[in-house]
Amino acid sequence: MTTPKSSGRHRYALVGTGARAEMFTRAIAVDHADRAELVALADTNPARLAAHNRRLERLGAPPAALYPAEKFTAMLDETGADTVVVTTVDSTHDAYILAALAAGRDVVTEKPMTTDAERCRRILDADADSRVRVAFNYRFNPVHERVRTLLAEGAIGEIGSVHFEWLLDLRHGADYFRRWHRNKENSGGLLVHKSGHHFDLVNWWLGARPQHVYARGRLFFYGENGSRRGLDRGYERAHGSPEADGDPFALRLADNPGLAELYLGAEEHDGYLRDRNVFAPGVSIEDDMSVLVGYDSGATMTYHLTAYSPWEGYRVMFNGSAGRLELEVVENDHVDLRAAGGVKGAAPLAGGALHGAEAPAEAGGTRLTLHPFWRPPRTLELPDRPRTGHGGADERMAAVLFGGATDPLDRSATSRDGADALLTGLAANASIASGEAVAVAGLLA
Repeated sequence: MTTPKSSGRHRYALVGTGARAEMFTRAIAVDHADRAELVALADTNPARLAAHNRRLERLGAPPAALYPAEKFTAMLDETGADTVVVTTVDSTHDAYILAALAAGRDVVTEKPMTTDAERCRRILDADADSRVRVAFNYRFNPVHERVRTLLAEGAIGEIGSVHFEWLLDLRHGADYFRRWHRNKENSGGLLVHKSGHHFDLVNWWLGARPQHVYARGRLFFYGENGSRRGLDRGYERAHGSPEADGDPFALRLADNPGLAELYLGAEEHDGYLRDRNVFAPGVSIEDDMSVLVGYDSGATMTYHLTAYSPWEGYRVMFNGSAGRLELEVVENDHVDLRAAGGVKGAAPLAGGALHGAEAPAEAGGTRLTLHPFWRPPRTLELPDRPRTGHGGADERMAAVLFGGATDPLDRSATSRDGADALLTGLAANASIASGEAVAVAGLLA
């Protein structure tokens, strides 16, 4: 075993060097380098490892030691890492979380914490000392913080019900059907991978835990549905396929240097295709889902996720014993056809990450309205939305996780919080499969 020379800074190792890893590596190696040190990166793909080290060099940060994923435990021993950041494919999160905990390390993991109930149970059993943090960045959005404060202060009294609608547009939503997420064995489906964010927000806003879930969902737009609507051009992947020319659903990897470096240049090592045809066969996740959740507080939530919307954003309404609170967020009011064949946000490895890293160019806006009983409604002032990671949430989360910032709103999510969000999605999946309501507690029994 090698004992590294101590720098006095907290030492981090990261496993899983896809696009989402970029926010974490920059936060550790650059933004909080006074107290944090990125000592190692691990991945199954050597080309992606090398790409991330080149990015660190461009940012003026020192390179990290590079390890194949199968030497994960050796990496921890040889680098003396204090904390592991897990940003791998969702279905593999548990393996690295458990190995890190067994080695006495703390963990920061991307959501979802894992993808099934058995793996969730193993993590909860291993995390008796609450050493796992789940990166629910939506908690750190200033608008979401304002909502939580208003509800906690009793602005609408006791909360009876919530209605939550989330819309993924034809750029962002489509991207889940190009990638590994299209296979439910990898991602748990959008009710686990994407909606887990939203379920966690409601748990946090209400200070409640889910008890029963009923859901319906189907694959309505993507996958082989494209053939009957004349949308499928018959290619497997966009790169090198003449049939993809002019297709607004085709991702053009070669036109984006960051994506080309991270994925196109890495294909020879593992065969992973980042630019699958969204209408190709083999999609096993839903794109249109409705969920009804009952909480231990007595409140209920009706929720809907649409992954093929013409615009992107969400609406959430809280009905209380003293009024109603309504939040509407329009991320972008349409998708410009000229930008359709890309990804939301800046190019990875070239100054930004995917999906919310920067505000889209199309128009948007946010409105928060309080409707008290017996009085006129009031539109509440909100802070300006930063044009950085998820409306400033990524930077604020990183400041708490890596920079030692205070957390008065209790935004740092534990493994128990991660489980509550995950189990809501898993119960919804089980309900879709069975047609019956599902008791959340029974999933861990």
